[in-house]
Parts: sequence; structure tokens; C-alpha cells
Amino acid sequence: MDAAVSNVVAELHKILNERQISTNDTILELHSKDESYHIPSKPDVVVYPETSEEVSKIAKLANDNKVPVQAFGMGTSLEGHVIPYDNGITIDFSLMNKIIEIKEKDFLVKIEPGVTRTELNKELKKYGLFFPVDPGADATLGGMAATNASGTLSVKYGTMRDNVRDMEVILADGTTIHTGTLAAKSSSGYHLNGLFVGSEGTLGFITELTLKVFGIPEFISAARATFKTVDDAVESVVAVLQAGIPIARIEIVDETSVRQVNQFSESTYEEVPTLFLEFHGNEAGLKQDIEFTKEIFEDYNCLNIQFETDTAARNQLWDARHNLAYAFIHSYPGRKMMVTDVCLPISELSGAIHHARTVVDRLGLPGGITGHVGDGNYHIILMIDMNDPIEVEKSKDLNEQIVEYALSRGGTCTGEHGVGIGKQKYQEKEHGEALKVMEKIKKVLDPNTILNPNKILKSK
Repeated sequence: MDAAVSNVVAELHKILNERQISTNDTILELHSKDESYHIPSKPDVVVYPETSEEVSKIAKLANDNKVPVQAFGMGTSLEGHVIPYDNGITIDFSLMNKIIEIKEKDFLVKIEPGVTRTELNKELKKYGLFFPVDPGADATLGGMAATNASGTLSVKYGTMRDNVRDMEVILADGTTIHTGTLAAKSSSGYHLNGLFVGSEGTLGFITELTLKVFGIPEFISAARATFKTVDDAVESVVAVLQAGIPIARIEIVDETSVRQVNQFSESTYEEVPTLFLEFHGNEAGLKQDIEFTKEIFEDYNCLNIQFETDTAARNQLWDARHNLAYAFIHSYPGRKMMVTDVCLPISELSGAIHHARTVVDRLGLPGGITGHVGDGNYHIILMIDMNDPIEVEKSKDLNEQIVEYALSRGGTCTGEHGVGIGKQKYQEKEHGEALKVMEKIKKVLDPNTILNPNKILKSK
């Protein structure tokens, strides 16, 4: 710990009480990593603020002393976003976990950043409401906003960026701002919500969020449909979307992944490309939509389709999709799971999945393909031996190839996981001259480059 950091730690004791500061090695280790395959790095100190005012003082102190500072929620990120490669201060927001206000008539909720998705939905259920953005992990809402998380329901309800109405943000110098209002729309000023959502803690710290929420659907129906080819499955989804059918989720799982689930769960699912769907709405309307969907699927060589409305039966229907990651993890002990994340126009998705499968097989790595086919986002679940340099290089080569494929067809290097450190090298190719605008914004808001340095953009 250098002199500047030692001075900052001493000053932190004047801002926070003893239980809010830790240099314990176990705590530092906990905050040195996320769920990604990226190399860990410890912060010098971890702090646990309880108020926005404390966050403001911490930021100002770090800025005045030019000490790096980064945010930490649940550590569920997948591209090294929270790993403090420049050491310094990690702000753990777990104590800022209050649900401040539920404005049920406005379909809004105001919360602190440390509230998790599960905690929020448990409370919202009392009002007949729910928050739909579901990245899979029980992440904090602050972290989800910071990475513009999405998930399986984004085809109907959108991503975090679509569902944030306002945020309280602490800037690098300790200034507190609000990025929006409670109004459903505005033509006033720059769209700061859009700027700070997805900024991954590089422009400021989110200390309060106002989110859009939705009524719990009156009726939910789930379906599993099997197809001869990936092309048939994807084209059927395009047709369903063109027909305006209100699908809430549309997931695809390739045949290799289904085979892995069968081995893990001792199930007997057909080992062919499979779609998992979910419909939200009223019972009468959805009956018509379901019949229409069946007709469309028949036009695309659907082998079999099964619908369920009972909760337990729906959950069982989705088992293959939900158990996919566990199936790979448990089948390859000692290996680390790497999950890729690219997004393309839907018209390019089947070609991208074919390309990905070819690359995985050619490199000889164990992995399956799944994706949110309704919005063109797909993932490869790859199991890597991190102690084998050859396998590690192969995984990097695979990631490089699928990103290059996506970018060459109008896609993005990351659909929902974010940039962090893992996708940083693709930013210039994806954004071109616009990257220089981002660098200027970063320089204005964080002139000393203390906020999560070397994430998204390289520090200069």
C-alpha cells in the first residue's frame, strides 16, 4: 500500500465507522474477482457506505488523492468489471439495500443500488407488480444498471436502459446529480439515463434508482418446440415476431446442449435444436396467439411443440434451459466456465450460430450454444482448463472469431454482459470515431481517471 493510499485509508476512518472499512485479506480476496475467467486482483481497502453522502465523501477523497475507486455489488459480472487491477478502494454497496418507495399507481419503484432483483420482486409481488429484467444471477439492481443487463425477458420488456426512469449518481469529484425525472417521457436536455446506464462505474456511482415496474401477467403459458435445424428454429421466431405475437421469452438451445442436459439430468429430450417460449397476457388473447404460433411453427418444419400453463409444469418444461450451465459445470470438474456474448440482427443469427458451432468443434473445446433468439443475442458456454495454456489460447481465439463475425454483420461484441476488461479491445472496431467522443466524455467527468480505471476504455 503506497503513501497516497495509506493517507486515504486514514481519512476514510474519519468518514466511516470501523465496521464500514476493511483491509482484511479475506475481504480483499472476495472483492478481487467476479464470476468471469479473468485474473483476480485485490483492492487495497474495501468500504461499505450506508448513505449517498458517504459515497460522495469517499469519491471526493479518492479524487483529491488520485486513488482508484470502483463499485462492487454481488460480484456476478462476467467480463471483469469489478476487478481492481489498479488496486485502490472498492465500494461495496451491500449496505445500501433499501426499497425506498413503491409508487404503484405510477408503476415506479425507488430503490438503493444494493437491492437485488429477487428482493425487489418479493416486495413488488404484494402490489401485484414485478420487475422483468432477469440476467439469471441474483445481481444487484445497481450493478444491473451499470452493465445495462437484460436477459430472457428483454424481447418483451426491454433491457435495464429501457426501464430506468431516474438515477442519483455521484460523480468523481463528489457532486450529486439526478439523470432523469418521474415523468414517462421528456424532450428536455441530453439523455443522461442512457449515458450512465451501461457505463460500468467509469463515469459515476449509482446511489439510487427509479425503475419502471409492470403488472404480474394474468395468464402465462410456456412452450418447448423442437426443429430439424437451427435455421428452421430461428426463421420461425422471425415469423412469430413479424406476426406481432406478444412473446415474453424466446430462447434457443442447440443439440449439443440438449445432449449435455440429458447426460446431467438423465432426461430424454430430443437432441435437436430446441426453442423455449413464454407468453404473457390474458387467457382469451393468448389462446389465439398460441394457435397462431403453432400454425407458424408448422410452416418451419417443427417436429414437436408442447404447451403448459400450470406453474410446476411450466418450470419442468424450462428445465433443460435452466439447467444448462449446471449441466456443463458438473460434467467438467476442474474446468472454468467461460460464457461468450455477442448480439446480431436476427436475420444473421442462424448463420452466426452455425459459425460458432463450427469454430467450437474445430478447436476441440467442450461447449454448447444458447441464446435469447428473440433479440439476436447468443452465448457459447465453454468449459476451459485454466491450467492449460493451449486451451486458454483456444478460448481467446474462439471469442475473437465470433466477435469478428458479429461485428462484420452489423452486430456488437456484447449484447448484455458488458465490456469490462474482456471486450475492451473491440471498442475501436465497433465504435470507430464515436469512441473518441466517449473518451472525451470520460475525460470531462473523470479527469483524474480514478473511476474504475482501464474498464471499457484504456486509461491514458
